[in-house]
Amino acid sequence: MPRVARHAQRAQGARHAQRAPTRDHGEWKVKDNSEEHYRRSIRLKGYDYSQVGAYFVTICTRDKKCLFGRIVDGKMVLNGFGEVARDEWNETTNIRRNVELDEYVVMPNHLHGIIVVTNSHGGTRPRAFMVESFGKPVPGSLPTIVRGYKAAVTR
Repeated sequence: MPRVARHAQRAQGARHAQRAPTRDHGEWKVKDNSEEHYRRSIRLKGYDYSQVGAYFVTICTRDKKCLFGRIVDGKMVLNGFGEVARDEWNETTNIRRNVELDEYVVMPNHLHGIIVVTNSHGGTRPRAFMVESFGKPVPGSLPTIVRGYKAAVTR
């Protein structure tokens, strides 16, 4: 079905089944009654995200809904959910010993921040190269840190 026709069908109130994401060759596939959606992973294939380094992350709310507050006179005013997002971000360094946080900003529907992954072993020996794959998280890796943050904010 052509893309325009699918959007028209949605506009006419087409019913959609519950979405169930599945992983398929580096893409997220979400199925519903009218079409399949693909979201490409922007992770570098084969890169070890548990390596020491600074990583810029953007974490969006589901469906990009403005849940964290609003902009008033050019300034972000956090609501209760926004305060939870901010507080859990700051709590990250207390929970994860291999993480330092740099600058961050909570916006109405997302958070931007810099996560610095440090040597989690406390020694000078680097750890073995580890690549995270779907369903097999690597402790201390950037995806695992972000997953933990998102889980804490969602609770």
